[in-house]
Amino acid sequence: MLERMNSLAPLLAPNSVALIGASDDPQRIGGRPLRYLREAGFAGTVFPVNPRRDTVQGLRSYASVADLPETPDVAILAVPAAGTLDAVRACAARKVKAAIVFSAGFAEADDAGRALQEEMTGIARESGMRLLGPNCLGVFSPATGWYGTFSAMLDGTLMQPGPVGIVSQSGAYGSHIAHLARQRGMGIGKFITTGNECDIDVAEALRWTVEQPDINVVMAYAEGIRNRDVFLDALHVAQKREKAIVFMKVGRSEVGAHAVSSHTAALAGSDAVFDAVFRQYGVWRARTTAEQLDVAQACARGVYPKSNRIGIFTLSGGFGIQMADDAEAAGLDVAPMPEDAQRKLKAMLPYASPRNPVDATAQALTDLPLMTSYVAAMLEKGGYDFFTGIFGSGPASPTFAHRLREMLETASRSSASTIMSLTMSAPPEIVRSYEAHGFIVNEDGTALMTALGALVHFRESFDRARQKESDAPLPAPATLGAGPLGEHQAKTILSAAGIRFPAEALAGPGDDVGAVAVSIGFPCVIKIASPDIAHKTEIGGVAIGVADEAEARAKGAAILARAAEHRPDAQIDGLLVSPMISGGVEVIAGVSIDPSFGPVVMFGLGGIFVEVLKDVTFRAAPFDVSEAHRMIREIRGYPVLEGARGAPPADIDALADMLSALSRFAAANERCLDSVDLNPVRVFEAGKGVVALDALIVTRSSTP
Repeated sequence: MLERMNSLAPLLAPNSVALIGASDDPQRIGGRPLRYLREAGFAGTVFPVNPRRDTVQGLRSYASVADLPETPDVAILAVPAAGTLDAVRACAARKVKAAIVFSAGFAEADDAGRALQEEMTGIARESGMRLLGPNCLGVFSPATGWYGTFSAMLDGTLMQPGPVGIVSQSGAYGSHIAHLARQRGMGIGKFITTGNECDIDVAEALRWTVEQPDINVVMAYAEGIRNRDVFLDALHVAQKREKAIVFMKVGRSEVGAHAVSSHTAALAGSDAVFDAVFRQYGVWRARTTAEQLDVAQACARGVYPKSNRIGIFTLSGGFGIQMADDAEAAGLDVAPMPEDAQRKLKAMLPYASPRNPVDATAQALTDLPLMTSYVAAMLEKGGYDFFTGIFGSGPASPTFAHRLREMLETASRSSASTIMSLTMSAPPEIVRSYEAHGFIVNEDGTALMTALGALVHFRESFDRARQKESDAPLPAPATLGAGPLGEHQAKTILSAAGIRFPAEALAGPGDDVGAVAVSIGFPCVIKIASPDIAHKTEIGGVAIGVADEAEARAKGAAILARAAEHRPDAQIDGLLVSPMISGGVEVIAGVSIDPSFGPVVMFGLGGIFVEVLKDVTFRAAPFDVSEAHRMIREIRGYPVLEGARGAPPADIDALADMLSALSRFAAANERCLDSVDLNPVRVFEAGKGVVALDALIVTRSSTP
């Protein structure tokens, strides 16, 4: 992993650059990168390559890569798709360490383009050269003046450096959010677009970016993930290093998923699984571009609250109530001011409402020193980790804006640890002046509360990462065999992995099922035992509530007869006899192999909750018990497990242990596993454990 990460340094922090297809026209694709590099004052060496010119934009031009006086770290390939293969060969022969391929017309276009892309990738891999693209907008790093891009957003104004990284599969989207970030006054530290990802993908680019010391937050965009292990490692490293990731993952809908496939041929994966993985690693999934920018801007300083307590100051009661609603929806605690503090505020402004939101009314504007004392008292006494002031269009007033800002700065000194935020409508230069003094500003109260809620989300995620114990080693892979597994065999395998099942016995062919049932006890359940019959109820292969020995023999004979009728080709191992178990809360758990994330554990309540309401959640395997607890609490039906309508609380600790054990089994057996079903699972009251009543393991070799 470390060696691969180091191989990105020539691409993302080069000392020398060759521009193949360099143009003297700074408006053309081959001219823009050279223009930007010169305007930015790139300190490294730049070699234009154009066999038809002696100079390009005032720099000496070379006829070929072979003619260069030294081997550059990176080559920018600004040539048509038809000429790209020869350019890659020339770079590989010269031992160039990395190349950026701008051109489209490869795998995203047709089969011929795909073949060309594969040939190009093979040449690069054989030489050890890393490739970015094709069909990408390249990279830039403003702090060093490195601009390996042809994006027109840089015409006229280059980017200011800052703590925000952008990693995007889509060059157009990456360029769009970079432009919007610049309009908001946000500085960009790293910008990477990956395009078709013939070699370097979003996962590897993200992993490199979160390692950079000048980056506090990354805005990412992806249509699919190719390299699960590197991607999850990137999310893990970001969480450990307290780097916020604000992700725009497209392909939520069936139409969107189809568009993803046609655009970059990336597997979209299950959207619900992406959601779950983001929750697992503390990533914030943005629903809109505006939200992505709002949250990234709030995280750019790398300052996070100690708690979710927020104090709201307003000059309008109605606006304050709306903000309180938005704050609660964002997971913030609009805690009331302490009683003694309320009395102090009331004494200052008898007509005010001092609870929280604190409504000083518009009359407070007439006495800014008094309002300064009012806000300072609120910060000193309230114990809030967030302060939000609602000022509407007031800061836009030329005679009011400066004095208001001074008032807020003075008041904020009362609690240096409080994150200060404002809702206001003002020209950009006034907004920037507040932001320069540490305020988070948004004209939309709902958007502001969402961004502040995201800060709490990241703080909690970073705390979890810091408190998490080291992952225990996975168990040895189980011997699953080459064919389908019967229920009895599946239970034996899963029992060894730490999953609890009721005691049961197998009555083999010719055995007396009545005698076996007596040994188990009544009432009991009798099932057909066959690796070829996964869905036993569909052929009448299950009898429940069997009351005595005679009924066991009769029901067993009937089950065998139905199996012979409906599945004469099936291998019959006999009849499985287990005790009749009822009570507790019925849940379901299982494992599937997601195309993007590999083994994924699913959990939900059983019955109507899973069949109709689809109330389930997921986690990428493996995960620990604390993550299993978080998973359990995510389902809408969680109150049922807590003990609804007087029922005793369920054994959630035992359930979390079972889910974690299942995840470890799934991760250890990923290569040969297709799916696992535990359905139903009974969760008894606290302290009495969990038992799975049925189990199905489908191996990859046994899938159709």
